[in-house]
Amino acid sequence: MADNNNNNNNNNNNNNNNNKKSTDDGFPCSLTIDVPFPTPRLASVAHKALAVDQELSPLVRRTFSIDDDADAASVLRVHYKATTNRMLRVAVNGLMESLNLVVEVMEELDVDVLEHHHQDSQ
Repeated sequence: MADNNNNNNNNNNNNNNNNKKSTDDGFPCSLTIDVPFPTPRLASVAHKALAVDQELSPLVRRTFSIDDDADAASVLRVHYKATTNRMLRVAVNGLMESLNLVVEVMEELDVDVLEHHHQDSQ
């Protein structure tokens, strides 16, 4: 009987461990944002500009990547994980403000963007 209770306790512990893993170690809220750019170089520039700033809260994790697919090489992917929806929202708001600034600077100063706008207007 004691062995049977130990097995049940072990099974319950395993189930609890599996549940913890499914919530990604306390970061149950997540969001992936794909940001398209006219060229792969601009996606890389945005990645380098945005990745410099670390997340301010230990309750939020962020990763950047640029798609390896040749057709999507100009897409910057930002993946967030957070402990709560509120923390996720605050972090994403900060990203959007920074991303807006990066894109505005690109529109004013970057040759690729200027050429892309010139081609679109013709």
